Amino acid sequence: MNKDSKPHDGGSTTRAQFATRLGVIATTVGSAVGLGNIWRFPYEAGSHGGGAFMLCYVFFIFIIGIPVICAEFIMGRGTHSNIIGAYRKLAPGKPWYWAGYMGILASILILSFYSVVAGWTLEYFIQSVSGNLDLGSTAAFHDRFESFASSNYRPALFALLFLAVNYLILRRGVTAGIERMSNILMPVLFLLLLIFCINSLMMPGADEGLRFLFKPDFSAITPTVLLGAMGQAFFSLSLGLGCMATYASYFNHRTQLARSATLTASLDTLVAVLAGVMIFPAVFTFGFSPSAGPTLVFEVLPSILHSLPGGIVWSSLFFFLLILASLTSTISMSEISIAFIIEEKKMDRRKATALNTCVAMVLATLCALSFGCLSGMTIFGMTLFNLFDYLSSNILLPLGGMVCSFFVGWIADRAFVRSQLTNGGTLRLRAMRVIIFCIRWIAPVCIAIVFLNSIGFIN
Repeated sequence: MNKDSKPHDGGSTTRAQFATRLGVIATTVGSAVGLGNIWRFPYEAGSHGGGAFMLCYVFFIFIIGIPVICAEFIMGRGTHSNIIGAYRKLAPGKPWYWAGYMGILASILILSFYSVVAGWTLEYFIQSVSGNLDLGSTAAFHDRFESFASSNYRPALFALLFLAVNYLILRRGVTAGIERMSNILMPVLFLLLLIFCINSLMMPGADEGLRFLFKPDFSAITPTVLLGAMGQAFFSLSLGLGCMATYASYFNHRTQLARSATLTASLDTLVAVLAGVMIFPAVFTFGFSPSAGPTLVFEVLPSILHSLPGGIVWSSLFFFLLILASLTSTISMSEISIAFIIEEKKMDRRKATALNTCVAMVLATLCALSFGCLSGMTIFGMTLFNLFDYLSSNILLPLGGMVCSFFVGWIADRAFVRSQLTNGGTLRLRAMRVIIFCIRWIAPVCIAIVFLNSIGFIN
């Protein structure tokens, strides 16, 4: 028996479980927190008016994020199974399990291109520590990034190195690997964020940056802002993949699902807000546009950080922060398919982890080279990196989120859903009706709008 295996909720089957309440929160928050919070949220907020976007984002976290997390938690903890096994157990003989295959495919595609971006952060961290990233102007940082990303071996090498670290953690199992590492990484990530926020609040442009982020202009709330905030709320929590369902399958019967979902969404939102507090005062202090876009991380911010006293230290810490955020996400994405391989294909954990890592390494190499020697190889006019991003983010994730919320809201047994939310009737959950209403009605409609917008049906 695997050293992580323990009996679950009175069944005869042995299965790994998270050992502590801290482990439950650290792993689920780690699954949600990633580059989407520290990289994507600031430039989305900057592009959509700051405070107006923030207000809408928090609103959608509560009406979409928390209910869909609850839906995934219900499936995972209620079946103690991988995402495909969960659909099969809850709807035997029905084809709903194909939604689980979509989640696994999406997780592999995301792991492939996400590890390339994580590899960029690893390269920039090494360059920062060695003092080779003090380039002066933003234009020089732009040229450095273009040169590095289009290289024919370094981006692939760092992506493979990142996946190797991912493998070393995952092969140790649920308790000794995922939970233990999350218990270390998440407090360190929050500590680094707080250090950066304190430094930003001491900058001359702090007041202007905070006003931009926290003072909403209600006239700026347009359909575009609403769609952007809705999409960010959905994607930042890694919903639709089966990450939360997979991790919930390691919960014990005492875990309070609604409370854990609320805490996970709240801490994930806090990370995004802290990222804004970290970035916008610096952006306004140095006269950059808050809508600088994705270049904020690899061009604008390194230029700002190196202009500060002790710039090498600040730049190194910043890219170390991004590495931590990337690692917690890639661990959870990998676990989706690893759990499936172990349970459905009867393979031991080390072999399943090795298989998952090998597939990701091959695809990540192709994605990394799509900026270099494979840039001319396109499918539907997109490089492999962009194709994997489009298929997973614009199609598979929204479809997976819609199916999950519809399935739990309308297909799964209502008594089962209530039992999971109330821990078998031992909890009095006043918000249960609201959560179920959002799962059944609000979440599927909102996610459908996000999906139609992402594929260009709504402009």
